Amino acid sequence: MQHDDLQRAVQFAIDHETTWDRSVDGVFGVHPNDPPPWNRLLGPVHDRGPVSGTIAVDGRVLASWGEPDRADLTFSIAKTYLALLAGVAHDRGLLPDVDEPICRRVPGIGFDDEHNASVTWAQILQQTSEWQGACFGLPDQADHYRAVTFGEPPAGRKGDLRKLRTPGTYWEYNDVRINQLSLALLHLFRRPLPEVFREAIMRPVGASEDWQWVGYDHAWVEIDGRRVQSVPGGTHWGGGLSISANDQAKVAQMLLDDGMANGRRVLSSEWLARMRTPCAIAPFYGYLVWLNHERRVFPSVPASSWFAIGAGGSFMWIEPERRMTLIVRWLNPEHADAFFGLVLDAADARGREAVGYAA
Repeated sequence: MQHDDLQRAVQFAIDHETTWDRSVDGVFGVHPNDPPPWNRLLGPVHDRGPVSGTIAVDGRVLASWGEPDRADLTFSIAKTYLALLAGVAHDRGLLPDVDEPICRRVPGIGFDDEHNASVTWAQILQQTSEWQGACFGLPDQADHYRAVTFGEPPAGRKGDLRKLRTPGTYWEYNDVRINQLSLALLHLFRRPLPEVFREAIMRPVGASEDWQWVGYDHAWVEIDGRRVQSVPGGTHWGGGLSISANDQAKVAQMLLDDGMANGRRVLSSEWLARMRTPCAIAPFYGYLVWLNHERRVFPSVPASSWFAIGAGGSFMWIEPERRMTLIVRWLNPEHADAFFGLVLDAADARGREAVGYAA
């Protein structure tokens, strides 16, 4: 990878910072776009750093810039980490059948009524569950008709109530339903999810301890006599996962290596293959990851690439053909495809030759 080409790519990212303010006192977050009464924070947030990232090939860091050790909110990349935790549950035998209705293993938490009783783990992981209800006071309606960059244009206005479909027949990016998945996983493990995440994922990949995953201020439940906070799959209404680019890069490397890290298996190949399998009605999506096999998500990168994506410009890119991982934080999403294309051009210029660069 040529030094000049890579330097240009990194500078492009730096020059195209997200439009969000660095201070949470300014224009920051997803919730301001919601209609009342859902346009308010329910959990903590904190100021962000500059455009930061890291690029590696075969685990060798080729570029690092900004503040890659700073733990920043990563918004919906936390969804992908919930999918990893579902994989941990699967590998431990706690979730043996993804096509089983959720209510069979975790009754009494909102999956038992006539409409929701058929919702399966696979459906909620693919965002096709059409789950109906409220999770910690937020109704699924809050994300009805939500527009996302890579999905179909919504047929209504954000937050308007729409008629629900049969579970499994309609794709909708809906944070309330993912928070309900998180609650279900909490009841499945019967332990705080950040504890499981630290034990099963973060320590095995060699990540630091400088991260935190917190819930809404009121999102507490009792599990076996213990008061436990349920964590959201993002920071739509506050809370969520604060983590550094370098720690995310370690998770990305484990995914690139098909579930292996530091000589041990972290996740099964079977589960990761399920995560990367296109959803039948939304083939750009797997289990809480974005798939590029139709080159619909990012036309400038290979079909083999897959992504975790968070609001505000957080991206985890895994490119198996080139054995490359990339983490970038606070990049303006409108320029993401162009940035990835520049990185790809730099990678192709010299194959997998590792030339260090630090901006």
